[in-house]
Amino acid sequence: MTIDYPIEIVGKHRLPKTTAYVRITDRSWHHGILEGEVAAGDFAWQFQWRFRQDDLAIEPSHGRALIQEPLGRFLEKWDYQLEPGGDYSFTIRAEI
Repeated sequence: MTIDYPIEIVGKHRLPKTTAYVRITDRSWHHGILEGEVAAGDFAWQFQWRFRQDDLAIEPSHGRALIQEPLGRFLEKWDYQLEPGGDYSFTIRAEI
């Protein structure tokens, strides 16, 4: 599954496109948790989303600000379709 967010323009320059790759490792509807891994550019993180509390934890902290918002939007939009063991991707327009 690939999602392309609208082009963002800063000044007269378009931001570069980067693909983020997401792997869902665990999901518990009972506990309200979705866990996985995400990688973009040279960065890789693990995340835990407590969707009932709208809390997205991402580790390690290095580069977290680059992925927090786009990953959160991706998870909110596709949460019911994301399955453990599934591989997904979405496009980010940002300097990574």
